Amino acid sequence: MEGAARVIARRGVRGLRVEELAAEAGVSTALIYYHFKDRAGILRATLEFINDRAGRYTTEREPDAPPLDAQGELEETLLLEFQDSPEVRENSTAWGELRATAVFDPDLREDLARATLVWVQEVGELLGRVRPMAGAAALAGAAERLTALVEGL
Repeated sequence: MEGAARVIARRGVRGLRVEELAAEAGVSTALIYYHFKDRAGILRATLEFINDRAGRYTTEREPDAPPLDAQGELEETLLLEFQDSPEVRENSTAWGELRATAVFDPDLREDLARATLVWVQEVGELLGRVRPMAGAAALAGAAERLTALVEGL
């Protein structure tokens, strides 16, 4: 899946060719089709991969790092989306490409909407720990705005 994320980040979804993906992954095109059936399957699996990878790099902490308070955890989670590392840049680029493609692909749109909803809910939970007396609607709205801001940057 790393190969698919790299190819999508480099060429975009429209530029994704199974032959190039197979070469990037070091496998045959037949194996790609065996596992993913079709292009839509590749896109779904890549979306899941980059979403899981983002979950890892936004939640992993150094074992000896001091514990964070609620606001520190919220800030760090959001700021870790802006790391200057190839993995994060690749993830962000591939996510943007998949989001743009989802406008024209109803199946991908649904998968992406679900992934975004999970992220918004996670940000909302973090906001709730920062502002425990805030109402659910205010937290949800703020979480959506923060998510849109992070995705836009």
